[in-house]
Amino acid sequence: MERQKKINILSRAALFAAALIWGSSFFVVKDTVNTIPPNFLLAVRFTIGCLALALIFRKRLKKLNKEYIWQGAVIGLCLFAAYSSQTIGITDTTPGKNAFLTAVYCVIVPFLFWIVNKTRPDIYNMAAAALCLTGIGLVSLTEGFSIRMGDALTLLGGFFYALHIVMVAKLAKDKDPVLISILQFGFAALAAWVVTLAAEPFPETLTGSTIGAILFLALGCTALALLLQNIGQKYTHPAAASIILSLESVFGVFFSVIFYGEELTVRLAAGFVLIFAAIIISETKLNFLRKEACGR
Repeated sequence: MERQKKINILSRAALFAAALIWGSSFFVVKDTVNTIPPNFLLAVRFTIGCLALALIFRKRLKKLNKEYIWQGAVIGLCLFAAYSSQTIGITDTTPGKNAFLTAVYCVIVPFLFWIVNKTRPDIYNMAAAALCLTGIGLVSLTEGFSIRMGDALTLLGGFFYALHIVMVAKLAKDKDPVLISILQFGFAALAAWVVTLAAEPFPETLTGSTIGAILFLALGCTALALLLQNIGQKYTHPAAASIILSLESVFGVFFSVIFYGEELTVRLAAGFVLIFAAIIISETKLNFLRKEACGR
């Protein structure tokens, strides 16, 4: 019993650490894309992350086959589309808004599954969607009811993140998650290099702080955080795991306010709260409230 309790604590700590690391990445990305092109950053980030995981788990590479490769390619291209939209989007918005608008993928996923699996979203998904749309309006719409390009691209990134999750569920259900991770990072890196070479200027110099940021994003936010997520989710109930991981958006705002100087207005705060509430409802269906009621 004591050992199980320790495992539960450590697994939740791993998920919390992953959310904290990912939350800190938003203001780091914002500062970094001020000096280097977005897709170049992604190309280097995914290349390093792919090579790091491939080196650590090199023995698993023996299981690679054609099925793994084409599935990894599809998932990797979805991942690239998500990250590219989000990273380009952050150049025209704040890290906090980028964090919360990206998180709408949690609400979108059930509706994409409806298309793929014919599984109709329930009342909790519908309520979450309504709350999320209201929150997005408060966060993104201007007084003239227009939306900044950066916010629009961030929302597009959220859609591609949702599509990525659906593709992982459909194509990689019975596959080694580490191998799929290596392959998707590899194909995402390849796509980012293609876009960089075709459409972006190559940076002439890289400062020490830029190199440090790239290494943090590649090794910390890509390789380490993914590993922590895989470990944590293995020993944690999905409902609890989703709540902990959704804190990424909260940490994103926290770090943006502290280190980037983002102003947290009443309207923005209300929008963030509604989006976060939508995520919790969509991911947990309020099971934790029903459990507490039964406990009484």
